[in-house]
Amino acid sequence: MPNVSMPSGQDWDAVNVGRGTVGRPGAKPKTASQIAAARAAGTLTTERKFGAGTNSSAHSATIMSARKLEESDDLKIAKVDKSLSKAIMQARTAKKMTQKELATAINEKPQVVAE
Repeated sequence: MPNVSMPSGQDWDAVNVGRGTVGRPGAKPKTASQIAAARAAGTLTTERKFGAGTNSSAHSATIMSARKLEESDDLKIAKVDKSLSKAIMQARTAKKMTQKELATAINEKPQVVAE
């Protein structure tokens, strides 16, 4: 068996974890009576920060999403004449292109070509 040396100088003292502030001056009050006593003594103050504790910024009615803006506009997309769409379809099939290939060739979405 190999000789294993143990490091010397280990600190084996007891460690107080999580209870370092109990009983010390400046400890945070935990109970309602401790909080009331600290407020009366003037050692505890509270501040209300702007927007703290509310979720109104994420769900505000004044902010409209892009989808709501698009839905609110009463714009109708002008449809092309059937003769033009038929001519485009015949030219596309003459070159043996699919709708997807045509869409990538003209840098457009396949859904737009399909319409």
